[in-house]
Amino acid sequence: MAKVTYGGQSYECRENSVLDCLITHGIPVPSSCHSGICQSCLMRAVKGMVPEKAKAGLKLTLAAQNYFMACSCYPEHDIEVVLPETGMGKLAAKVTEVELLNEDILGVRLKPSRRFEYKAGQFISLYMDDTTARCYSLASVPELGDELFLNVRKVPGGLVSGWLFAELKAGDEVTISEATGDCFYVPGNPGQDIILIATGCGLAPLYGIVRDALLHGHQGKLSLYHGSYNKEGFYLVEELRDLEQTHANFSYVPCVSEGEAPAGCAPGMVLDVALADHPDLSGWRVFLCGNPDMVNAAKKQTFFAGASMREIHVDPFQSAYSTGVC
Repeated sequence: MAKVTYGGQSYECRENSVLDCLITHGIPVPSSCHSGICQSCLMRAVKGMVPEKAKAGLKLTLAAQNYFMACSCYPEHDIEVVLPETGMGKLAAKVTEVELLNEDILGVRLKPSRRFEYKAGQFISLYMDDTTARCYSLASVPELGDELFLNVRKVPGGLVSGWLFAELKAGDEVTISEATGDCFYVPGNPGQDIILIATGCGLAPLYGIVRDALLHGHQGKLSLYHGSYNKEGFYLVEELRDLEQTHANFSYVPCVSEGEAPAGCAPGMVLDVALADHPDLSGWRVFLCGNPDMVNAAKKQTFFAGASMREIHVDPFQSAYSTGVC
């Protein structure tokens, strides 16, 4: 008989679902439909195997992190589970490099004090002090090194970004959180075409996702569009051009929305350029990161262009405590 462990206590599941088992023992788990549709009873397994039926209908990025619907989960073996917000621990990290990527974007490389598990494109919190933190997406790829790579945008009057630009240096020790977020590449469909659209430092997670996909041998198109007001807003250009030269299925299109576009750049808003190049996104996977207005508009328009909502992954940088805001 399978046991479910939650909060340090174990309970016999008998023939019940994980949801029924926990509720029977007085544990409040958010729930609504009890039929695997609303996903309000989402939980995550930190130990043990979850039946595939309990993941049915979830985004692949959630399933890859062992999230499941408690109402549909009838475990065959012992499992330990947590609610989605559980487990965001803190750890120390050493700053190994700080460099200006352009006038407004700071590249920060960190080496965690212990083994650090993450997926390229997820995000972490970086703490200025015990109570002040901001979230930054990970542009690094775990298999390509043990350092984390952050892209920090300078925000006028920004408390944390101001501190990072003015004071952070190699050798400093900082506190970070564990990684979270569901904007990352999931292997398993190597022939699928993928479009990635970003503004500003929304490039950070996409830079990680593209390299992760290529590392896993992705064969479908990988079309990356990066939007800026002018050419000064672009960064990592040489690195992305090098990827174009070495991978025939990858393309990089910087888009300038104001004034005349210089050679090598497309004129216009990044979303308009991307959809003009790819008007039919049926069967495509979509990644959208950066300005929340662009992300929200792009989510609708890529859906209308044929992309399944299940295949659209978003990371809007929208507030001081939201993903990626600097």
